[in-house]
Amino acid sequence: MNTKELYQENLNYLYTQLPIFSRIGAKAIKTGLGNIEKICSFLDDPQKKIKVIHVAGTNGKGSVSHLLASILAESGFKTGLYTSPHLNDFRERIKINGKMIPRKSVNSFVDKIKPIIEAEKPSFFEITVAMAFDYFANEGVDIAVIETGLGGRLDSTNIVSPILSVITNISYDHKDVLGDTLAAIAGEKAGIIKQNTPVIIGRRNEETDPVFIQKAQIENAPLIFSSDNLDNIKTSKTSNFLKLNFKNFNLSIKSPLVASYQIENINTTIFAIKQLERFNISDKNIQKGIKKVIKNTCFFGRWQKIRSKPLTIIDVAHNVDGIKMALQNLQNESFENLHIIFGAVKDKDILSIFALLPKEAQYYFTQANIDRKLDISELAKLGLQFDLNFNTYSTPKIAFEAAESFSNKDDLILIIGSFFIVNSFL
Repeated sequence: MNTKELYQENLNYLYTQLPIFSRIGAKAIKTGLGNIEKICSFLDDPQKKIKVIHVAGTNGKGSVSHLLASILAESGFKTGLYTSPHLNDFRERIKINGKMIPRKSVNSFVDKIKPIIEAEKPSFFEITVAMAFDYFANEGVDIAVIETGLGGRLDSTNIVSPILSVITNISYDHKDVLGDTLAAIAGEKAGIIKQNTPVIIGRRNEETDPVFIQKAQIENAPLIFSSDNLDNIKTSKTSNFLKLNFKNFNLSIKSPLVASYQIENINTTIFAIKQLERFNISDKNIQKGIKKVIKNTCFFGRWQKIRSKPLTIIDVAHNVDGIKMALQNLQNESFENLHIIFGAVKDKDILSIFALLPKEAQYYFTQANIDRKLDISELAKLGLQFDLNFNTYSTPKIAFEAAESFSNKDDLILIIGSFFIVNSFL
């Protein structure tokens, strides 16, 4: 059996043996950090051998993680990046300087870890986190950017002792797991704030600020609200770049992440980088890292234009706050008619999401091929309830073919609602 065949066999083993949140939801979560601690102890605690920037938040944490990794790599550091979920290839979750973990490294890890899989019955996420730590330690990365999966306090990534913590923002998502108030959700995210370790908070909110301030005081962690700087940024936009001028840093930025919601993420990223004084990162490398983030990290699915006529945009926004920001970004685009391909998973606040959807659009409701999918029959009921113009389609591909056939060259097709819908177009 060759490396590729063995890799596919090992991936199938992980998918079939381990509960996966992306497929079955909260039932996949293993409560507490006991499992990941046992797994990492078995691996000689690789998480203790790497410097880590730990990133949490409801939305934006993927963007900030990729931006940080790109700047660090552009500055000459061997940089690990762990994110989730993946869009197409499992190995997207674990990268060093933009290159995915080799199949042979996955194979050797699975062979090594099978005894503890059989003994502890961990989750899929716990094993992938351990794989990332092990790979980064073995490869001797200078620093690793580690994105939380869900929450923070009990997230499997939260056994690291970071040099910096970043929390992008707090909004409603995964309420069945994290709590049904913003303060409760913030309490879970605040779990990544560690003793004497600086923490950057990307967005102020009267409900969540006291939670972060109290936790930072308990941990004696220097706390910065980067959003206080947003009024000091001048912005403009071309078709290819979002331009930002940070007046207080005397720093001009060009970003290929053109959505207006990226202003907050880029601002958070720069404040995080400015805390890493020991790394001596120049403004030039900040500029290059942000401008080359897609090339350096293979970062996709954030207001990404995949076709020009008709203009077709994909965005992985999948909760109320994310959908709201994506729809607001439509104001920056010129188009005649709006077509929206939409699908979702079951554990979202779908009524609040539907309340945001513009009435004037034509909708193409579809579903992903996962257990957590919100069935198109349920989407159809909601479409009737909210008086939307829609049809249902069994797959994203069929939905797109329909949207194409009903569009003219001056229209806009927006594909949104779930990672598992967007990944069909990459």
